[in-house]
Amino acid sequence: MPGLLRGVARTAVIAGTATSVSNRVSRRQAARWSQESQSAEPQYAEPQYVEAAPAAPDPIEQLKQLGELHASGVLTDEEFQAQKAKILG
Repeated sequence: MPGLLRGVARTAVIAGTATSVSNRVSRRQAARWSQESQSAEPQYAEPQYVEAAPAAPDPIEQLKQLGELHASGVLTDEEFQAQKAKILG
C-alpha cells in the first residue's frame, strides 16, 4: 500500500506541475500576441493611384475635325491653314 500511495502522489505532483507550466506559457503567449497586435503596422502598402498622362492627340483625327469645322464655316481659310500648319508641325 505505501508504494501505491507514493505512485499516486508522484502522478498528482507531475500533473499539477504540467498544468501550472502550461497555463503560464499560455498567458505569456497571449500577452505577447496582444502587444504585437497593438503595435503592429499594416503588413501591406496602400495602393498608389497615379493619373494616366493624357494620350497625345492623333494628328489624323485632329485634321478631320479641323476639316469639318472649315467645311461648316466655323473656320475661315486663313484659320484653317494656320491650325493645319500647327498640327503638321
